[in-house]
Amino acid sequence: MAFALGPRASSAGYKLAAFERTGSTNTEAIERARSGERGPMWFVTSEQTAGRGRRQRAWIAPKGNLAASVLEVLDVAPSVAATIGFAAGLAEEAALEKVSLEAALRLGEGRPRYALKWPNDVLAGGKKLVGIGLEAEAIGERLAIVVGIGTNVVAAPEGTPTPAVSLAALGVQISAEELFSALSDAWVEFRGIWDNGRGFAEIRKLWLERAAGLGERVAIHTGVTTLEGIFDTIDDTGCLIVRTAEGRRVPVAAGEVFFGTAASVGAA
Repeated sequence: MAFALGPRASSAGYKLAAFERTGSTNTEAIERARSGERGPMWFVTSEQTAGRGRRQRAWIAPKGNLAASVLEVLDVAPSVAATIGFAAGLAEEAALEKVSLEAALRLGEGRPRYALKWPNDVLAGGKKLVGIGLEAEAIGERLAIVVGIGTNVVAAPEGTPTPAVSLAALGVQISAEELFSALSDAWVEFRGIWDNGRGFAEIRKLWLERAAGLGERVAIHTGVTTLEGIFDTIDDTGCLIVRTAEGRRVPVAAGEVFFGTAASVGAA
């Protein structure tokens, strides 16, 4: 089965570059933008060998997993561009719900429940299923934004800060190609709601409805310190708001998040 855009993505004018194997779909997208591509365009593979996750961690997609990056060249400020990651999480969660329901109906079994972990992960049963990373580069007077989305379809990495899981291990037997078609269509919906940042209030509302750990104990490693408290909300810029034991509400722009009992481990 070959990669193909969903019908909604095709109608919306998205283009597609599919690779049997590539180093990084994000790199392919940025290089294409530097060469004059203005998108919107998807870059996708089921085998990625040199991808990068947050904090420059290796982001490898063994054959059968999904690595997909979408290029959007927009007239927005970098601070606004950063909020598109929340729209990406919603799109991925919607795509997972769709393919999981279809698989469950075929097999007559239940399906996993997914949750969004700040800032850009999708969890299933508390384990990391999807990682989302953003890159941006000025192209003339506009900003080339690349949203990279990696999904553990057939296999999950070991030794990650948050334990990982694959769709196959969850009993969802679908292909990377099936998931990508659903994702490309869901992206059109949530990218439209986001509307170059003008619709972030609605995106924020939808995201919070699906947020993992909301109202629970949290520990956040910022790279320098560890902040502990209660996950209160996210603000209108996408920062996570932590309510400390002293009652302060502290905004966090970036960090590694640990929930519940894992918060104690993360803070150690």
